[in-house]
Amino acid sequence: MAINDEGEIRELLGQPRRIAVVGASPNPARPSNGVLAFLIAQGHNVIAVNPGQAGKTIHGAPVVATLADVEPPAEIVDIFRNSEDAGAAVDEAIVHGAKAVWLQMGVINEAAAKRAEAAGLVVVMDRCPKVEIPRLGLLK
Repeated sequence: MAINDEGEIRELLGQPRRIAVVGASPNPARPSNGVLAFLIAQGHNVIAVNPGQAGKTIHGAPVVATLADVEPPAEIVDIFRNSEDAGAAVDEAIVHGAKAVWLQMGVINEAAAKRAEAAGLVVVMDRCPKVEIPRLGLLK
């Protein structure tokens, strides 16, 4: 159910966006840490979501406890959760008012994708913006 159209992905990532990274980690060995830093370097306004790190910063991005704490709402919710737990994050993104949910590489939840699409969100699944941005020639 996720989009695979390069034009839609290019539209989503081709201009600066407000992006919430759910599951962002301060640990440089974690993929979410590198993706968060990359998105900031690309000019996006990034907010990290990690209840254990709330009130701190990761690569200069503020960290909040929940997606509901991201104000104003993020346009894109980038989800670093296992496939099963991603469903709850997608549901939060729908309530949050996001325009798109991005499930990272290896994160596949078809039921959650269908719920997001039914709510009018763009869904990208099993892909990574750190891979897609250079591949599409969108590097800043």
